[in-house]
Amino acid sequence: MAMKPPRSPSLEGFGSQKRRILVLLKRRPDSSLAEIAKRIGTSRVAALRHLAALEKGQLVSRSYRHQGVGRPPVLFRLAAASQRLFPEAYTEMSLSALGFIEAHMGREQVVGLLHERSRELRERYRGRFDNPRLERRIAELARLREEGGYMAEVGTHRGNTTEMLEHHCPILAIAGVYPEACEVERRMFESLLDAKVDVAHRVVAGDPVCRFLVRPRGASP
Repeated sequence: MAMKPPRSPSLEGFGSQKRRILVLLKRRPDSSLAEIAKRIGTSRVAALRHLAALEKGQLVSRSYRHQGVGRPPVLFRLAAASQRLFPEAYTEMSLSALGFIEAHMGREQVVGLLHERSRELRERYRGRFDNPRLERRIAELARLREEGGYMAEVGTHRGNTTEMLEHHCPILAIAGVYPEACEVERRMFESLLDAKVDVAHRVVAGDPVCRFLVRPRGASP
């Protein structure tokens, strides 16, 4: 009989409005009450009621933006405990396997395995990146990462630089132990996009989002 992965807490245990708030704050940390109410399509009173329940469960926290005189606006973001609600597929099993390889064969073998996995993914998805326009290839990469649970989207475009944002990291626990995984992914992006990719923010470093800056090869920042 195939072994099933252990069930973990997820968004399925919440009503639709609370789920929408949690996903919104994952994508848009430090949102105001007005922004939240507008985006989920409800009144401020109803949104605040949902937020209060999530705060009570230690899944959401609030802060205040001080801006001169007057009452500072309240901003909401996900608390650390909310991370368990977002899937990190087979993380415990993967870490155990990688730890076994490192203990018996050395860390370089773990890094080699990460590179091999990256090569497999590049070959599998290469056909999705044959568009001659870089912006279309970036959009396709964001779609691919969204399919993988990274909550990805294309961000702003300034000059010759386009940003891609990932609001969730399904391999966060693995990247925390093996940060080489992040560099392997960055190189995979460069190969798929045929472009230069720099990293400005990392979830594994404590940032609320992974932020990638993409520009044509040879172009200045």
